[in-house]
Amino acid sequence: MKKRWIVAIAVAAVLGGVFGMNASFWGKPEGVAFVLAHRGVHQRFHTEGLTNETCTAARILPPTHAFLENTLPSIEAAFAAGADMVEIDVHPTTDGEFAVFHDWTLECRTDGHGVTRTHTMQALRALDVGYGYTHDGGATFPFRGRGVGAMPTLGEVLAAFPERRFLVNFKGSDAAEGDAMAAYLDAIEHARPERLAFFGGAPARRLDALRPEYKVVTRRGLRRCATDYVLFGWLGVTPEACRDSIVFAPINYARFAWGWPDLFVSRMQAAGSEVVLIGPIDAGGPLLASGIDDAATLDRVPAGWRGGVSTDAVEIIGPLLAERAQ
Repeated sequence: MKKRWIVAIAVAAVLGGVFGMNASFWGKPEGVAFVLAHRGVHQRFHTEGLTNETCTAARILPPTHAFLENTLPSIEAAFAAGADMVEIDVHPTTDGEFAVFHDWTLECRTDGHGVTRTHTMQALRALDVGYGYTHDGGATFPFRGRGVGAMPTLGEVLAAFPERRFLVNFKGSDAAEGDAMAAYLDAIEHARPERLAFFGGAPARRLDALRPEYKVVTRRGLRRCATDYVLFGWLGVTPEACRDSIVFAPINYARFAWGWPDLFVSRMQAAGSEVVLIGPIDAGGPLLASGIDDAATLDRVPAGWRGGVSTDAVEIIGPLLAERAQ
């Protein structure tokens, strides 16, 4: 019995030491909370039963504004609403550009046809990017005719907002896109590592190898970061997969991170990474499934938070977060 007590006390002491050295108050993160606007200000849509094949433009909510995702007015509105960084999507074109557009194919949102990357930028610019949006099952199409010529290039976006930050999402899976992007960044004026980060699979990994000065995020890297931090974070170790990147943390799981919240953020910042909270996810579900899009979810963000908040509703969350900072 005495030995059991000794073992129990020893185990309690070890656990107390582990949790003590991972207490949040040891952390002194820098900066202030910032907003990552996913797709800028855009037409939100019903999310029930979504698959990779769902045409989201055909199921938008009744419009409350006229902005269309991945366009210059949408991006401008996002920054005006309080975004510090805007996520945009890119596809290579057949004439060496990168078109800013979400979908793999053109039929859902536009009056065009075929795979986006099989077109020239001139052809893509002639399309109406508001053509396919409807909130009433196709009875009306309120944005038809309003999006002609509105699909920009990545270079045009960066030139239009030369001091702003962007998360650029590769929509393809061909590593050669990483080579093309590296050359593209070298050729345009406003591509600076402090204002650009990249997300994706093989293209992002290739770009990371070619241009390590840019922050690069991959789903594989995020999963590896989470796993390794669970295993080794209690020792004060920041895994390699968590370094020089953006660490996306679901709001319903982030509280289990070692040192949450302040010490965790401090460790990531010391490793050259930013922490961005996303909406709740289901175990085993898509990693970037949702944003922090309403006041109730924003209330789950810790007071004094000094990382990022990703949202699909920057027009709501931007002002709310600004109020919290007052």
